Amino acid sequence: MAFRKFLPLFDRVLVERLTAETVTKGGIMLPEKSQGKVLEATVVAVGPGSVNQKGHVQPVSVKVGEKVLLPEYGGTKVILEEKDYFLFRDGDILGKYVD
Repeated sequence: MAFRKFLPLFDRVLVERLTAETVTKGGIMLPEKSQGKVLEATVVAVGPGSVNQKGHVQPVSVKVGEKVLLPEYGGTKVILEEKDYFLFRDGDILGKYVD
């Protein structure tokens, strides 16, 4: 997998956005404009964390494999092996889904 060749630095988190729904439950095809931006993603790699004022590493609050909620704007697009991923700072991630 591409993300094994890429390790985020500091408190950055590499995510893969979930795909947008292209068909409604009733079977109607949705045009791209009405699909909206997907704000859910899966964490694929995390950095070690940021260093606090005392010099201790504050670990990232999410783990690889967790599903997270992203802000509508922000993040840096990264293309790895022809696939789109996004880099966010740990503090920018709005929350994570729990089972």
